Amino acid sequence: MNLFSARRTPRVRHVLVGSIVLAVLVGSWGSGAAFADTHENGGARRNDGDNTAFVRSAIKDGPAKNVILLIGDGMGDSEITIARNYAYGAAGKLPGIDALPLTGQYTTYSLHKDGPLRGKPDYVPDSAATGSAWATGTKTYDGAISVDINGVPQQTLIELARANGLRTGNVTTAEVQDATPAVQVAHVGSRKCFGPDSRSCGSDALEQGGLGSISEQTLDTRPDLTLGGGAASFAQRAKAGPWKDQTLFEQAEDRGYQVARDASGLSQITEANQEKPLLGIFTDGNFPTRFAPTTATVGGADHSVSCEPNRERLSPDLSLASLTNKALSLLDVQDGSGKGFFLQVEGASIDKRDHQADACGQIGETIDLDEAVRAALDFAEKDGNTMVIVTADHAHTSQIVDSTPPKSLSTAVTTLEGSVMKISYGTAGSGESQQHTGTQLRVAGYGPGAANVVGLIDQTDNFFTISSALQLSRNTADLSADGEAELTKETFAPGEKIDLTFRGLRGDRQITGVIASNSEVPIPKTDVLRGAATLSLEAPEDLGEHTITVTGSQSGKAITARFVVTADGASSPGVAASPSSPSNSTGVGDFVWKFGVSLATTGSAALPLVLALTLAILALGGGVILRARWRS
Repeated sequence: MNLFSARRTPRVRHVLVGSIVLAVLVGSWGSGAAFADTHENGGARRNDGDNTAFVRSAIKDGPAKNVILLIGDGMGDSEITIARNYAYGAAGKLPGIDALPLTGQYTTYSLHKDGPLRGKPDYVPDSAATGSAWATGTKTYDGAISVDINGVPQQTLIELARANGLRTGNVTTAEVQDATPAVQVAHVGSRKCFGPDSRSCGSDALEQGGLGSISEQTLDTRPDLTLGGGAASFAQRAKAGPWKDQTLFEQAEDRGYQVARDASGLSQITEANQEKPLLGIFTDGNFPTRFAPTTATVGGADHSVSCEPNRERLSPDLSLASLTNKALSLLDVQDGSGKGFFLQVEGASIDKRDHQADACGQIGETIDLDEAVRAALDFAEKDGNTMVIVTADHAHTSQIVDSTPPKSLSTAVTTLEGSVMKISYGTAGSGESQQHTGTQLRVAGYGPGAANVVGLIDQTDNFFTISSALQLSRNTADLSADGEAELTKETFAPGEKIDLTFRGLRGDRQITGVIASNSEVPIPKTDVLRGAATLSLEAPEDLGEHTITVTGSQSGKAITARFVVTADGASSPGVAASPSSPSNSTGVGDFVWKFGVSLATTGSAALPLVLALTLAILALGGGVILRARWRS
């Protein structure tokens, strides 16, 4: 078995309606009985006996225009059951999570990075490895953010969706630098590399020649919107690069971001796109939870408590459901492109409160995610061309136990039905962090292509289900293959302003470059928006021919433009701009006149005629502007 090929095949096809699908779905649907009637024969049934037609109607062929992926961090089957029992009763139903018609299970193991077990399964994963799996389709080691076991960056769904012209969003109740949101926007060897001051960044730090911290890479990846916490890291100052010594908040504003810091600021945002992306950062760290915390103790299940509202909870306008609705309103733009969006939404603190053996905390965060799922489903049902997937990254430790108070840490809560539910935390001692568990997880889907979640799949399958539904090209080199450069003219005076525009670099998010003649002058990293970037430079003082070469940071596409510096900026006879043909490309460059005659394709016989015609026009004062367009 190749451990790097974790996809499970063959997979259920979009149109499969056979008995195996129905078997997986049995018990997933039906309104559920009121708890007062569960003692009667059939009173607890969830399947009303007529699921076949419903399931058949739920299976729709792809592609999908939009995909919404909702993640409950640490939300195993036990966490779902606990929240359902508490809020809706044993016979009840979570309005969002339990409403998706197509359900399956997926495996979540990560890989050992080092030692004799290198490359073999690590059965209990963390949020970094699991998030990287669905974000990139590649299994990796615990702590890794979208790099493989060898540290090689793997393309993410948000990066690919953006390169393919889709709008993108990333929403969380954690710090946006936390593992689950980070896997969509960054590539680092340590999940703790939050900001420029993080000591764990190592060679990933900008000053060490790396891609930078998660916060800095978030700005580079440039989703159309990013919503969550983590202001403390954005208040840190860059230690290298074009924005050295500026805070990351200052850098964001300099790069065109709309920065919202509270509910009022968010309410004023009416658009979010590549020209004006939204960075909404509402807390220094993680969001406060919905319910006030409870503390499990040894034997604590011998008395029951009710969950109380958390007085520190943020404004309802910043609830996960509200943020999801805001994101959908900004991403669902009819701009004539025919392109849709990819949105990831995370309920982050199910995991965080489970670690703290905080039953009410995890219950409230599961309910919060459920409300966000319901918002996503409402949108998808109205839209008709949106896939929704709801799942988790890994399972966790909380377990519903019997009537005898366990000797481990435990809590008892009184549910909606007035019954007592006892919850045990048995993977760590008092005051210690509870552990993840390695069990498989529920994955549920709705909309075009969602049948691919049915059955037993692997977490990495999520990447392929989503990328296939959105028909994403994964070849960034091909996406930038038509990259070209354009100068308004070919001759400049020393110090004169040079405006150079690059187009067709759809596979790239940034370009870097140099101006070269006798020496090289670096060009700072420049953002590529919708495949285009403009450089405003000064012509060198040295007279003669010069080149400007830029390289796409993601595709490796290199484009070279040539120009001449003369004492007065006037054209020199016999000097023409021409491109280089870099080794990573196969095309031949062509020098194109503004009115569209290509000298490279005209032919040698016609060349003297074209030149003569051009000189005649210039002599008559026609003012023809040369335009250089290079394909390399």
